[in-house]
Amino acid sequence: MNVDNDPNSEPTLFSAVMTPNRSLGQSGFVIVMLLVAGVSFIAGLVFLMAGAWPVTGIFGLDVALIYWAFRANYRAGRAYERIIVTPTELIFRKVSAKGAMTEWRCNPLWVRVERVVDEDFGVQKLHLVSRGESVPIASFLGPDEKESFGNALQAALAAARRGPDRNPALV
Repeated sequence: MNVDNDPNSEPTLFSAVMTPNRSLGQSGFVIVMLLVAGVSFIAGLVFLMAGAWPVTGIFGLDVALIYWAFRANYRAGRAYERIIVTPTELIFRKVSAKGAMTEWRCNPLWVRVERVVDEDFGVQKLHLVSRGESVPIASFLGPDEKESFGNALQAALAAARRGPDRNPALV
């Protein structure tokens, strides 16, 4: 049975998945690599015709190194953070690029969002704090995004503290 269809499951007050920004998509990567390889090939031919043939191999090496750097960057992009807030539980999962997962669970009544703010640059860090334990969150976000995310998370925690909404017409 799917948890979303379970009538006894509690509502999700807040759910967010944060991933590192990757501004270059797969097609952009192919275009960049073709341009780098083309320029390196032409430059290598120029040096080969000038009699400096050892330099040609170095141009092939730089293409391989740029390719490796992009692939490493894309692998790092598989990391993510997920936060789920329900009326009785806050779940924070952090998954590394290699797939290692750490999870932090607590009662949302005891959690607060702590911010480290620089007056020139805005929110630099966000932490979930509960019973003396602090967990950094939203590390992939920029200062403005952290501010917005922190506000939304605080609103969800406030909703959890208020308890379930009751419709006076149904009572």
